[in-house]
Amino acid sequence: MIKIENLTKSYRTSSGRHFVFKDLNLTLPGGKSVALVGRNGAGKSTLLRMIGGIDRPDSGAITTNKTISWPVGLTGGFQGSLSGRENVKFVARLYAKHSEMKEKIDFVESFAELGKYFNMPIKTYSSGMKSRLSFGLSMAFDFDYYLVDEVTAVGDARFKEKCSRMFQERHKSASFLMVSHSLNTLKEYCDAAIFIGRDNYVNYYDSVNDAIEAYLRSENNKNTIPI
Repeated sequence: MIKIENLTKSYRTSSGRHFVFKDLNLTLPGGKSVALVGRNGAGKSTLLRMIGGIDRPDSGAITTNKTISWPVGLTGGFQGSLSGRENVKFVARLYAKHSEMKEKIDFVESFAELGKYFNMPIKTYSSGMKSRLSFGLSMAFDFDYYLVDEVTAVGDARFKEKCSRMFQERHKSASFLMVSHSLNTLKEYCDAAIFIGRDNYVNYYDSVNDAIEAYLRSENNKNTIPI
């Protein structure tokens, strides 16, 4: 279970302070994969980052006794002057026991298929190489929840298939919190959904289809708040 209590998040803009969420209270039940549905800019990715601890709210709290991943495929956290191996080793120190470190590093090296580049600085990598390393790193650790923001597979067709198989394997034993422009992807992987609408409207739905219908209604009638 993930509990969100009195959460407020805002940003300062040239026209004043913009509130993404104001006094949000929400409980996500355990054992369910949850889609985040809403228009661009509604706050889906912001909420995902706050749940993952990457971004902080202005006030309020998010509490859980479950383990939560960083966003799958996130490449922004790599240290460019260090090699892929050194970056993976650093993360493994934080998330794995000492006895598991070699196993984790070997997994990422094998999965990412970077060859000699695994021992070269990240700053020499292409964006695709960084994505492959990041995806492999995300899949190397077992979490109760995986945060997925638009990324389910990377690379060429063969490597995308490899990512998809690994993604489905993780889904058997863990839950996803997922943002995707593909409504079919949300239906495939998620059991429930949060619809983030206009005017600080946020609602949890036990059915992904119901949340998508609410979202589509709101887009067809932008002058009203969905009920």
